Amino acid sequence: MSTQGSSLEGRETTNSLVDEYPADLLLAHEPPCISLYQPTHRHHPENEQDPIRFRNLVKALEESLRQKYPTCEVQPLLEQFRALAIDRDFWNHTLDGLAVLGASGTFLVYRLQRPVAELAIVADSFHTKPLMRIRQSADRYQVLGLSLTEIKLFEGNRDALDEIELAHGVPRTIVEALGEELTDPHQAVASYGGVRGPAMKHGHGAKSDEAGIDAERFFRAVDRAVLEHHSRTSDLPLLLAALPQHHHLFRKVSHNPFLMAEGIDVNPDAQAIDALRESAWRVVEPHYLARLADLIETFGGARSEGLGADDPAQVAEAVVAGRVATLLIEADRQIPGRIDSANGALEFDELKHPEVDDILDDVGELVMDAGGRVVVVPAEQMPTATGIAAIYRY
Repeated sequence: MSTQGSSLEGRETTNSLVDEYPADLLLAHEPPCISLYQPTHRHHPENEQDPIRFRNLVKALEESLRQKYPTCEVQPLLEQFRALAIDRDFWNHTLDGLAVLGASGTFLVYRLQRPVAELAIVADSFHTKPLMRIRQSADRYQVLGLSLTEIKLFEGNRDALDEIELAHGVPRTIVEALGEELTDPHQAVASYGGVRGPAMKHGHGAKSDEAGIDAERFFRAVDRAVLEHHSRTSDLPLLLAALPQHHHLFRKVSHNPFLMAEGIDVNPDAQAIDALRESAWRVVEPHYLARLADLIETFGGARSEGLGADDPAQVAEAVVAGRVATLLIEADRQIPGRIDSANGALEFDELKHPEVDDILDDVGELVMDAGGRVVVVPAEQMPTATGIAAIYRY
C-alpha cells in the first residue's frame, strides 16, 4: 500500500506499487512520459487545496508539452489528468502524497503514505525516484492483526500506518478459511468470544479441543496465504499483532521467513491505528537503523578497495557496464540531466526541458533493470555528499 497504491475506499482504479514497481514502470513507454507528484492531506479542511494544486501542476505539464508537441497531441495526453482533477470522491480519500504517471495508453495513480515534493516533469521515461523512495526505503513493514476469528493487514513506515486490502485468496475470517470444514460455523463467534471481543472457549472436553483444532487450521491458512500473496510480493518484514496467547500458536505453525521474532502483544481491534504504528515502529526502528549502518559500512569497505564510488560520472559509467550491485541514493536530491545509455556519459541540463529527467532517477532505473539493488537513504544517513554511493560487483 503499497505504498499505498490501493485503498479501502475511494477511487477503485488506484494502482498498487507492490504489484507494478519496478517491473511495469521500468518498461519502455512511448514518449512523452508525464510524471506528476504532490503532497496531499488526509483530512478536511487541509485537503481542500489539494485538487487546486493538482490543476496548477497539470497546467505546468501542458506548458512543458507545448514546447515540443502540437495541441492535437497534448490534449489527449492530459485528458485523464483533468478527469482526475474533478473526481471529488478521489480527493476525499487521499493519503499523504500522490503520484500520477501518464503516457500513450498508460495512466497510473498512486496514493502514497509519505509526502512528496511537488514535481511536474515531461521526459522520455517516467520519473520514478519518489516511488523508489517508498518502495526501496528500509523503514517499510507490514503488520498482521490476528484474532481467532479474523485478520487485518496493515502497511506502514515510521510516519504512517494504513490498513490495506487483502489480496484475492487471503481469507479474512475463519469461516472463509475453513468453510464447510469448520467444526460449527453457527457457533464460531460464540465459541471464540466474538470478532472483537476477548478470545474465549466455552465448554470443556471435545468442544474445546475442536475449537483449538479450528484455530490452528485457521492460522495455518492465514500464514500460507499472507506469505504467498503479500510477504513474497512486497519483501517486507511482517509483525504479528495479537493477544499473547495467540502469538505462540501462530508462530508454531508459521513458515513465513518474513515474520519478525518480535511482535506486538495487543488485540489489534482494541488499539487506535496511531498507537499501533507507534508500537510497530518501536520494534522496526532498531532493525531499520542496523540495516542502514550495515549498508554504509559495506560501502566504506568497498570504496577503500576500489569497489565503490560516489562520483556521479564514475557511477554512471559503472552502471551502464553492469558493475553496480547496490546503489544508495539520497532522498529528495536531484541532479537534472541525461545519461547516455550506451557509455554512461552525463549531460547536465534544466528539468523544465521536455526531454530531461533526473540523473539519479535514471541511474537507479538502470541498476534495477540490471538486477541490482537500490536503496533510497535519508539525507542525514547518506554516507556521501554527492547524493549517490555505489557498491560494485567487481
